[in-house]
Amino acid sequence: MYVGDDFDLNGIGMSSMERGIFSIVPIIVILTFVVVIGIFVVAVVRGAKQWHENNQSPILEVRAKVVSRRTDVNIRHHHDADNMGMDHTTSSTDYYVTFEVTSGGRMEFSVSGREYGMLVEQDEGMLKFQGTRYLGFTRGAAE
Repeated sequence: MYVGDDFDLNGIGMSSMERGIFSIVPIIVILTFVVVIGIFVVAVVRGAKQWHENNQSPILEVRAKVVSRRTDVNIRHHHDADNMGMDHTTSSTDYYVTFEVTSGGRMEFSVSGREYGMLVEQDEGMLKFQGTRYLGFTRGAAE
């Protein structure tokens, strides 16, 4: 067989069902690629939209109390074939604080680990934010 020749699946004893499976594989690969790219594009568009909405929102400073704190730990296991088959684990932690304003409404913000460590439940003070973006909390500050 030469490079320019057509590849004949009948010549190697393949049934029509086997030929059908081989013809659907490229379609599955293309669909998987389109779905993955689509998910990525949707995530980027949502992030950009939220960023734009936060930038258009006014910076507000309101009296608030810290009512709860939580963490979200993400653990990932990796298999490293280049490192003699050794597995390793990485983790990251996201920090969240919920504030209650004087009207009774509650808002949860993602904060840095440093900020999380400085805030204690029942702390009262002035919460500064812009849309969904946490800008700071000043403990015990007057209105």
